[in-house]
Amino acid sequence: MPEQVEERKPAKIVLREMLAQSYEDAYAAKAQGEKIGWATSNFPQEICETLGLKVVFPENQAAAIAARGAGQTMCDYAEGELGYSNDLCAYARISLAYANLKKCPNGEQDMPMPDFLLCCNNICNCVINWYENIADELGIPMIMLDLPFNDEYAPDAKRTAYIKGQFDDAIRQLEEITGKKWSEDRFNEVMENSQRTAVAWRKAASYCNYVPSPLNGFDLFNHMAVAVTSRGTKEAADAFEQLAEECAQMVKEHKSTYKVEEKHRVLFEGIACWPHLRDTSAPLKANNINVTATVYAAAFGILYENSMDLMRAYNRIPNNIDIEAATTLREDACRAGKVDGVVMHINRSCKLWSGIAPEMGRRLEEHLNIPVVMFDGDQADPRNFSAGQYETRIQGLAEIMESNKAQNKGEN
Repeated sequence: MPEQVEERKPAKIVLREMLAQSYEDAYAAKAQGEKIGWATSNFPQEICETLGLKVVFPENQAAAIAARGAGQTMCDYAEGELGYSNDLCAYARISLAYANLKKCPNGEQDMPMPDFLLCCNNICNCVINWYENIADELGIPMIMLDLPFNDEYAPDAKRTAYIKGQFDDAIRQLEEITGKKWSEDRFNEVMENSQRTAVAWRKAASYCNYVPSPLNGFDLFNHMAVAVTSRGTKEAADAFEQLAEECAQMVKEHKSTYKVEEKHRVLFEGIACWPHLRDTSAPLKANNINVTATVYAAAFGILYENSMDLMRAYNRIPNNIDIEAATTLREDACRAGKVDGVVMHINRSCKLWSGIAPEMGRRLEEHLNIPVVMFDGDQADPRNFSAGQYETRIQGLAEIMESNKAQNKGEN
């Protein structure tokens, strides 16, 4: 009797299981007496992986808590019991509440308490005070990487030297705290894995550029978490390469995870509105609009050539560049994704990102001659979103895009 070959799990299942495993691995390390950490999303994961540290990510946890409907409960606790302002980032409020409660309301997104914190301000400066408060309340060390705002096309030699000093000091502190020892050979292996991951993740995301797209653009929001938590691992590289292969196969078979006719294509600008994923995706689908471009998801495919370039790359992520570079990034995404319009999330939690969004929107309209609509929302606090407002904006966008297509067809 021929040996049966086990059927390979779809990449989306592999990625989901990897994310769950990362929490289990951290709990197991904690139980064995190892020191584990919490880290901001764009702290260089390569450092942690090289040292063999188990690290979990409060931003991922907060997004999952919000997506499962418990965001407001945690925000209410941070505001009412701990005295934090409603104007503070909802990720921070959820994380500060969890650090105090040490459990989630639904029990589904618990993660082990940290022995140290890893903070990198290349995403925003809010994280500094957020992590400082947790470090103070828990009485644990916080390791800070200060990556200055990048107001030039690329970091110059002086800035790169400053960043290298930050990296070297962080590694030294982690060696002292954890007892782990740095290995350049292991670092080179991790960087190789990280580049495989980055290339594969960006390749998978790029399949949205096909017309019609083999992906529902919201798939990218669901798949991206492993690019945050595990990009320096061989397992992540393998999983994203499998995802890219599956996308290529869907193109060959003329299949798509977007289950209605794709009449219009848009850039979705900003962080996902996690408490309202269905509320934000359903009106798009109802109007036959697919998301084929987003800067947010692909941003975690961080590309570099060597260790010094790695340091420069972490200084060039989308939240840490000037408005000219940020707008160019969106324009390139719009052209690659062949979009007809832009949906822009004015995210109350993310002041840095949303502060420049209206000007970026104006430039996209002017440079690309496409309509841009904006809606009010939040990445984790459900109270800052209006389904009625969103539906009206999407309907208006659909009408404009339809009119533009009819006009272009008539001119041709």
